[in-house]
Amino acid sequence: MEKVKRQIKSKQKKTTILETPYKKTEFLMGTVVTLSIYDKGKEKVLDKGFDRVKELADKIDVNDEKTRTSEVDKINAASGVKAVKVDDDIYYLIKEGLKFSAQTGGSKDITIGPITSLWHIGFPDARKPSQSEIDERLPLIGYKNVELNDQNKTVYLKKKGMELDLGGIAKGFIADEVKKVFKENGVTTAIIDLGGNILLEGESPKGKDWNVGIQDPFSPRNTILGKLPETDKSIVTSGIYERYLEVDGKKYHHLFDPTTGYPFDNDVAGVTIISKKSITGDGLSSAAFSKGIDEGLAFIEKHKGVEAIFVSKEKKVYITSGLKGKFELTSSEFKMGN
Repeated sequence: MEKVKRQIKSKQKKTTILETPYKKTEFLMGTVVTLSIYDKGKEKVLDKGFDRVKELADKIDVNDEKTRTSEVDKINAASGVKAVKVDDDIYYLIKEGLKFSAQTGGSKDITIGPITSLWHIGFPDARKPSQSEIDERLPLIGYKNVELNDQNKTVYLKKKGMELDLGGIAKGFIADEVKKVFKENGVTTAIIDLGGNILLEGESPKGKDWNVGIQDPFSPRNTILGKLPETDKSIVTSGIYERYLEVDGKKYHHLFDPTTGYPFDNDVAGVTIISKKSITGDGLSSAAFSKGIDEGLAFIEKHKGVEAIFVSKEKKVYITSGLKGKFELTSSEFKMGN
């Protein structure tokens, strides 16, 4: 028998919250996706959530070499040639991506595709390219060379060879969309986990904050260095040990600097962004990463409703002002830096 934790009364009807959720896990977009719903009688909504994940992944994914049929593939194939009409989802995602590219001064650039496809970190054919290959592709990066037409919903990449790579914001966008599906179907309490992008809906089954584990960037997924109480928030973590290529004893991670064509190289090992929407966490994490700890902290402090946890390569943890007194360090391997 399902154990009931509490009941919520809303204007519509009374909702029973279970202690143990309905849960479903699938491997999609190169990551483990787990959806959990705590509302009694809402198990079938899990399938609707996964349908939305798959629908969006098919439009965005550029890593299927065989088909090359995603909407983003079509935009890339037409670079320097013509504008491509896209659907509302992709248009919104690209528009948001350009907004973050501008907001971060280009450290998060959605036209980084020529570099990410060259290194291809996280895939079997990953390699360290030559300097001349990198130099050849760097001029193709530049979010200001993406032309949008709001009326026709078209996207045009002005230079031939330009490529969009929406991987840096896609998971956040998809998580937000799954949350919309859940809300439309009367779900009040849920966890959406897209391989490191955690999006919480409502309070925990106990009627309190969820206790969120903060990822240790030096260890496999689900190894935590601290805890944070949160409700109805997104928690996005980016780390240098998530996906990397090792060449001659040096590790090259998957977070690229658009100005050099190499991975960002500074004192940051991992960044966790806490925000209302998951796409915001994705959009700001690379920029926070690129700036290093001191500048990164100052950058996040300027964003209302957004907090961050930085982990240095020396295993020191730095937090933004809104997390003081909330974040709890639980691992003895780390020390607080501020």
